[in-house]
Amino acid sequence: MKLNSITNRYILKEMLVPFSINIFIFAFLFLMTEMIEIANWIVNYNLSLWAVLTLVIYTLPSFLIFIIPMSVMLAILLTFLRLSSDNEIVAIKSCGMSIYGLLPPVLLFALFGFVLTIFMTLYGAPRSKASLEEMALKVATTNLDIGLKERTFNDTFEGVMLYVNEIDIKNKKLIDVFIEDKRQPDVVSTVIAPAGRLIGEPEKYLYHLILSNGTIHQTNPKEHSANAIQFNTYTLSLNFKDQVANAAKRKKKRDEMSGTELRRYIEHMKDRDEEAYNKAKITLHRRYSIPAACLALGLLAFPLGIQSKTTPRSFGLILCLFFFFVYYLLLTAGYSFGKSGVYPPVVGMWLPNFVMTGIGLFFLFQTARDRSLKLDLLAKRIQLILDRFRRLERAR
Repeated sequence: MKLNSITNRYILKEMLVPFSINIFIFAFLFLMTEMIEIANWIVNYNLSLWAVLTLVIYTLPSFLIFIIPMSVMLAILLTFLRLSSDNEIVAIKSCGMSIYGLLPPVLLFALFGFVLTIFMTLYGAPRSKASLEEMALKVATTNLDIGLKERTFNDTFEGVMLYVNEIDIKNKKLIDVFIEDKRQPDVVSTVIAPAGRLIGEPEKYLYHLILSNGTIHQTNPKEHSANAIQFNTYTLSLNFKDQVANAAKRKKKRDEMSGTELRRYIEHMKDRDEEAYNKAKITLHRRYSIPAACLALGLLAFPLGIQSKTTPRSFGLILCLFFFFVYYLLLTAGYSFGKSGVYPPVVGMWLPNFVMTGIGLFFLFQTARDRSLKLDLLAKRIQLILDRFRRLERAR
């Protein structure tokens, strides 16, 4: 009993370090993908560092939902890879402890990952997404030019469609501007201008788009009339007040709803819209199935780490990433088929866990019976295939 408790504490301690490093690395990689845009916000739009950090923090929970299960799997794999390489597994078994005796700390650690992930899915992600919507609106009201993108139709303002071919950030100019304005009853105004600039009054939620040397085409479908006006300077006022008011009254999206709100929404949509009903069911089950992946993937990583002793450590990592990719692929397929009604959403969201658990149990039984998974042969075959591809590339 004493040996078990000492071993369990030792293994748990060994898993915490790679888990923390994995979380940090994956979160850092996420930030790297956003770094160019973050730098653009700070340098070109004078957005405060605190505002940028707040936006980043609000987006993290959505990624942590997937980062935590993957980090749990890698932490377990790396821990048992090291224990196997240093022959510590052999030493533990020589003391009379079986492979199953090493399972409790693995399951306890996977349960820890499950609790963290389910906190993110039930509380962190829904609240952060709602806060992100509010924060994005506040940023947009004070920095409208952040929301403008080149060669993209922008319909932020009701009744106004805005298109900008090029944005000169340095000189704060808009080049080749196209606007369709339907705010006047029975009149559609199309404004085309080679250049323009944006002047804001954020405290009034008001922006003025000042255009130069353009043309206004006005049409009235009811009166079957049309006219064109040339202008040297034309000012178009855009008001954010309606957007702010609508944001306060807007209905929550599925990802922003609490569990209770989501269940009520599901009951409401049951006999009204099948696709919306299926999407809501998927969202609900995904909040529990993804945290449960910590247990399924952790169980799979445990025998993989022990069996990968005779293979290069890099191959064990590749194999781990491969199984996580398979899990994510099954989850994506489950979402698509569940949404379209090919099979029930509950099947689509939980099937990947059952598949990974089944593979993990098979590997565990084989490892407990001292039967090889023949990972070394698989590694050699993959290496041979890669060598052939390299030779073909050189021959070309």
